[in-house]
Amino acid sequence: MHPHPNSHLLRHGRFSERGRAYLITAVVHQRHPIFTDWRLGRLLVAELRRAHEQKWVNSIASVVMPDHFHWLVQLEQHTLAQVMQATKSPSTLTINRALNREGAFWQTGYHDRAIRDGEELLPFARYLVANPLRAGLVEKIGDYPLWDASWL
Repeated sequence: MHPHPNSHLLRHGRFSERGRAYLITAVVHQRHPIFTDWRLGRLLVAELRRAHEQKWVNSIASVVMPDHFHWLVQLEQHTLAQVMQATKSPSTLTINRALNREGAFWQTGYHDRAIRDGEELLPFARYLVANPLRAGLVEKIGDYPLWDASWL
């Protein structure tokens, strides 16, 4: 039996619309809490920023949790699949190199939710960056180093 029997269904019907905002989630392979080492989390943050700086996306907010990340973006010049491949692949190489290891780092695929026209982005960004509070990782968001938001 396949360990994630429905993961292939995540790709059906996926559509990338330039200018549309998306909330994206990607999970570390076997949910290993690798980003409890904030140094490794900063390596992922650098890849998220690179995608923004290269104008692949307009990065609105992000948070790196111990075993996954959430990212609120507006697509610029590329599809979701291209953005995720260009983020997950180099972060795998960089993080594996830092750990002196090889092999899978991310679970296959990712989850995305298109934000409808007219929906306010601020509540999504606030919800996203409050994840460390809800998870009990910190008592105030300013104490958590692995989040970013364009206007918070």
